[in-house]
Amino acid sequence: MAEKLDYRRTFFIGLAFMSISAFWQMYDNIIPLILTNSFGIGDTLTGTIMAMDNVLALVLLPFFGAMSDRVNTRIGKRTPFILTGTFLAVIFLMILPLADRIRNLPLFIGALFLLLLSMGLYRSPAVALMPDLTPKPLRSKGNAVINLMGAVGGVYTLIMIRLLVGSGTTPDYFPLMSSVGLLMILAVLILYKTVPEKKLRDEMEESQRLTGLDVAAQAESSLKAGRGVNAQEPDAEKKAQKLPKDVFRSLIFILLSVSLWYMAYNAVTTAFSRYATSVWGLESGAYANCLMVATVAAIISYLPIGFISGKIGRKKTIMGGVILMAGCFLAASFFGQYHAAINIGFALIGFGWAAINVNSFPMVVEISGSGDVGKYTGYYYTFSMAAQVVTPILSGWLLEHVSYRTLFPYATVFSLLALLTMSQVRHGDSKPEKKASLLENFDVDD
Repeated sequence: MAEKLDYRRTFFIGLAFMSISAFWQMYDNIIPLILTNSFGIGDTLTGTIMAMDNVLALVLLPFFGAMSDRVNTRIGKRTPFILTGTFLAVIFLMILPLADRIRNLPLFIGALFLLLLSMGLYRSPAVALMPDLTPKPLRSKGNAVINLMGAVGGVYTLIMIRLLVGSGTTPDYFPLMSSVGLLMILAVLILYKTVPEKKLRDEMEESQRLTGLDVAAQAESSLKAGRGVNAQEPDAEKKAQKLPKDVFRSLIFILLSVSLWYMAYNAVTTAFSRYATSVWGLESGAYANCLMVATVAAIISYLPIGFISGKIGRKKTIMGGVILMAGCFLAASFFGQYHAAINIGFALIGFGWAAINVNSFPMVVEISGSGDVGKYTGYYYTFSMAAQVVTPILSGWLLEHVSYRTLFPYATVFSLLALLTMSQVRHGDSKPEKKASLLENFDVDD
């Protein structure tokens, strides 16, 4: 009899990712405003500070992910990191509005740095908890639930921004940060009480041993796959070292495309709160409406995008998404003040971004071959994270030294460059198989 996903358990596991997503939504929207309006920091330096989380992520995420693999406490491998990281993060989070209120920049930067370290401590263990406690055939559905929980966390913060951020350029952010901190604490406490990690892990390992699926062998196979080695094919390592020239060319162009569309999209998400208040005159967190529209549109669009990809293939779907984003970014650059039509544009941006994310990572994996998935996953995230390090600094310099009105033209240019590089990709495309259930359309590797 086929196993069924334990939706209740997966929901509770997803609380950790929900809290993480809620935090990053607040970080991207509020921290740039505090740096610029409260401390008078220029946009270039603000962009540099905002890139710090991505720089730390390149080091901290693999480090703490690997460390959590090696520990084994009475409450499990991942839970100690999730609990410790969350509580430390909330402590440092609550220092930020205090430092903002008394205009103490060293205290603010110090607390922010420690906050980012704390988030880095448990981000990878939180993501790893679901596959740890979910049988392999059910992980696609499990990941879909986790992604939906993350989307709920992001929307929660946008609603709180709309409700709790006051008017003026330097409102009191204590209520907002308290609401995010409270969600983070409650989420991981509920997870701790409802998901006994060690007990569940032992039960799953015993069940897999009885059915002939040895977890240790699986882990070894995954480790070899991460090194680019196929356990069933001794010569796979040699084969993986060199792709055919035309396939390698496609890989380079798709990885360049990944960087370019992240350069476009992340520039807008990082600077949008400052842009909306400075150029469109939106106050009291009203800019959150646009981002909420984009987020909800992306969630709703996963189902039709899955259908479209199945009909025309991943490459064409991605290129359609890039064209949609570029057109909306270009249109937004002509608005000198806020208009309700902007929300329609952001809904289309959400649809375009979802079309890209649903299909881009699978294309890279398609090129990799079965023995190289870990290595090529690393390539994908290296190019995407590198773009998110560079773009806040580069776009911030333009905002500061040229004009705030450069933001959407900047995003348009990089979107069009991504379209150009994507047009050169000749491999990795496929028409994805129909999902086994509606839920699996939300299984997005982002």
